[in-house]
Amino acid sequence: MNELILIVEDNEAIVKVLQRTLIYEGYKVDTALDGETGLELAENNHPDLVVLDLMLPGIDGLEVCQRLRAKGNVPILMLTAKDTIQDRVLGLDAGADDYVVKPFELEELMARVRALLRRTQTDRATMLTFEDLTLDTSTRQAFRNDRTIDLTAKEYDLLELFLRHPHQVLTRELIFDRVWGYDFGGESNVLDVYIRYLRQKLEDKGEARLIHTVRGVGYVLRKEN
Repeated sequence: MNELILIVEDNEAIVKVLQRTLIYEGYKVDTALDGETGLELAENNHPDLVVLDLMLPGIDGLEVCQRLRAKGNVPILMLTAKDTIQDRVLGLDAGADDYVVKPFELEELMARVRALLRRTQTDRATMLTFEDLTLDTSTRQAFRNDRTIDLTAKEYDLLELFLRHPHQVLTRELIFDRVWGYDFGGESNVLDVYIRYLRQKLEDKGEARLIHTVRGVGYVLRKEN
């Protein structure tokens, strides 16, 4: 899956340059011109990295950073026109992982983006567990209790997405975008087919259902009621 990068920046010219560069480099990109919209996109689309301006209208970048950090560990690269030690400390204390001062060189910013994503991918190479289900992201093997479950590439991607976002209702559109890399066309039943395959493998020995349908919306990983 291609990484999704969220740009939260009120300067439209900077947004356009960053968006064009990131897309050219193979990333998916969401953009927001204010903090409130940025928080909504982060909540709904689960970006792999956030490029965040310090000075934003409404909710400023420091508060956006603090709210993002309170909800998860998404890497945050902060942009600012201020180049004082105090401003850097404020940004890092708010939860930013790195800091770039405007005006910046695109090559340097892209190097920092790649470094943050590499570090995150290394951190993510761990065991993901929910109830009695475990996924080893280094070997791409799944286990239910002591039973090994063989997964196809798409089944693995789908299960990893659920395990990284337990209890969150994932829309069909988001799942298609993150696993298949294109928008849901409205008629395709490929997602339903793969959910059925995955459930059959996870519940092969009579285990409780973990992937549940949310009618009209999508699916969620949670315990049975």
